[in-house]
This record gives sequence, structure tokens and C-alpha cells, in this order.
Amino acid sequence: MAKAKLAIVLAAALALPAVAADLSGHGGPVRGMALAGDGDSLITGSFDSTVIRWSLQRSAALEIRRFHEGTVNAVVALAGGRFASAGEDARIAVWSFGQAQPSRVLEGHNGPVAALAASSDGTRLASASWDGTARIWSIEDGTATVLGGHGGNVNGVAFLPDGRIATVAYDGALRLFHDGVQQQIARVGLPLSVIQVASDGEIIVGGADGMLRMFEGTREVGSISVSQTPVASLALSRDGSRIAAAGFRGALALVDRKARRIERLLEGPAFPVWSVGFSADGTELLTGGANRIVRRWSVATGEPMSPVEPSQNDSIPAALRDHPGAAVFGACAACHTLTQNGGNRAGPSLAGLFGRKIASLPGYDFSPALKRLDIIWTEETVQRLFEIGPAAYTPGTKMPEQKVNSAADRKALVEFLKAAQTKD
Repeated sequence: MAKAKLAIVLAAALALPAVAADLSGHGGPVRGMALAGDGDSLITGSFDSTVIRWSLQRSAALEIRRFHEGTVNAVVALAGGRFASAGEDARIAVWSFGQAQPSRVLEGHNGPVAALAASSDGTRLASASWDGTARIWSIEDGTATVLGGHGGNVNGVAFLPDGRIATVAYDGALRLFHDGVQQQIARVGLPLSVIQVASDGEIIVGGADGMLRMFEGTREVGSISVSQTPVASLALSRDGSRIAAAGFRGALALVDRKARRIERLLEGPAFPVWSVGFSADGTELLTGGANRIVRRWSVATGEPMSPVEPSQNDSIPAALRDHPGAAVFGACAACHTLTQNGGNRAGPSLAGLFGRKIASLPGYDFSPALKRLDIIWTEETVQRLFEIGPAAYTPGTKMPEQKVNSAADRKALVEFLKAAQTKD
């Protein structure tokens, strides 16, 4: 009898669903996210230049793909077990599940691709690029139609149910195209960063003022403030009832689309959330950001579905957390570790930095342009890097552009990095 009861208990335990654990595996911030039609495969792209396909049910990585040179900014799911990825290298790769190399590579943009969208019939891709254009691609033969007229970086693109294309750009305009020709335009007057389209044709855009704006065509029909900082990412639940919006400082808002009201503000991280999405049944919210993981949230409670991992400050030696340079290094922690055993992330480990020639650390895939530079990392060269910026000092780098304008802060950062070497 006891054995029979034990067998029943074990059978019941095995029937329980797996714990919805966070997804950890990227070496840099998670920039793009898309859920496949099977409802289980989540595709993510990262600053670390990789694309990962995960199983949400198993909370595990199924395959990791390396193709792009630089940040993967966007991914989109396609029909038939396929997906596409695009990023800093201006290329779009079309993949099939389980295949190690892309089945097709689409080239034509002259700047980073910021966003992707797929047509409902699965035959076309739309891309938005910082070269000032959007493009509509035939997945079958790779031909493209260029959508022009934008006055700056094109940040978002989406298909409408009737086949038209909507784009948003840094110039503050929402544009609608039909058969490759601009049909209508709405000028919001401030930079627009993200766009989603519901199945009923309503267009939702987010921009620099932290507002979501809803449009029917180019007529604004509603708005709601979701963040005190620019909206960085946007997603719709599959039934279209909810919007998830995230800001540059980690603000996370769940919005009732029809009621135009915030259902819940989630306690997000204090750093940018670059990508957001819903599970197929709408019970989970998925976020990706600078902490390099995909966090899973309960839509019903607004709470994380697994314990929150330690903050990035835990990568800073305890003895140096009050060092003036530690706060400056905080912007670097998403991409660089300080110790040999910390390994490489989106950028190489900074252990042993001083006295090392640029692009010489074994085990990291440096840009070819960096390998041709003759720079030795010293107090002076590190400070110069952040004085004029990586693009000017190390042209060809994959490092995000950032400067430290204060000479005192640059000096504090260098002193912190030197002190960290002795703590390794």
C-alpha cells in the first residue's frame, strides 16, 4: 500500500509543469525577442552578436547561432519553423530551426537594421534601418522594394492587416505605404522608436516622451503615458487585449488596450529593457535587457516567476563598491567583466587590461578593424577612448558609442580599473 501511494505521489509530481525559470545564456544585453508560432520557441538576439532559440517549457537553450558581425537588433518569427535576424551589420539572415547556417541572406541596407516584421502570409519581410529607409523583401527570391521619404533613422516597421506598411522614425513621423508608395503621414513631432499593429488594424507607437499613441490610419484615437523616459520596447498579447511597454530606465507597464489604462506597473530593473513579449497564452510577460537574461513575469501578479538574480553591482569587488569609479563602470558592467574567471560578455574581459595591446585578448572575436590599430591600453589611452568616444578613437569597433564627459570621472574610472586588477 505504501509503495502504491508513493507511486501515485511520484506520478503527480512528474505531471507538474516545469518551473518557469529565467533564460540565461547571452553574453550581452538582450536586444530583440520573438515568439514562434509553436508557442514554445522563443527567439532572442543580443549585443553579443548571437541568436538563441529557447524552449519556454524546458527553460533551456535549444540552439545558438553566430552569423552577424555586431549587435543583433531584431528577430522575427516566420511560418514553417523559420525565423529571421538582423542587426548592426545591415544584413538580414533567414534561418530554419535546426540549421546551422542561414538559408538566405538579404543585403541592401547601408546602415544597421533596427526592426523586422513579417507579413501574415509568411511571404514577405519588412525591415527598418538607420540608413533612413525601410524595405519590403520577398523571402522566396530576396528582391526588395525601398520605402523612402524618412528624415532620419527608421526605428520601427509593421504590416497592417490590409497589407499596407507602417513605419516610425527619428523624425517624429508615422508613415503608411501602399504598394511601395507613401500614402499617408502623421507627424507626432518627437522621435518615435517602436510600433505594433493589432489584428483590428489599430496602430500603437511609442516615442521619446514616454507616451503610447494609438492611431486608426493616421488619425490619433488615444494616448496614455507609460514612462518618464523614452519607450524602448513594445509588444501586444496574441489576443490584442494587452500592451506591454518598457522604458529606458526599466519602467514596465501592462496596458489594457481597449480601456486605454495601465493595468499594472511592474517593478522592473533600473536599466533599459530592450525587448518585451508575451507568452502564447498571455499569462507570462517576457523581458530582455542589460542584465543579459530573459526574465519571466506573471501577468496576473506582476511578480517575477523565479528569484531575481543578483544585480550587476555584484560583479564589482565588495571592497571597491564605494570607489568613485565604480559608478562610472556601472555603464560598462553589462558588456565587460573584471576578472579572468568572469569570462567575456558582449565585450572582452578587462582583467589584465593595462599594458595589453588592443584586440589581442585570446578567445574574443574582435572586429578586423581593431586588429589593425596600434594602441596599448594605458591610463592615458583608456581616458582618451571615453573622452572622444569609441567611434572616433577605435573606428570599426562593435562597442556602443559612449563618452564620459567629465575629466574627473574618466580619471576615477581608470583608477577603479587599476584597483580592480589587484582584487582579481
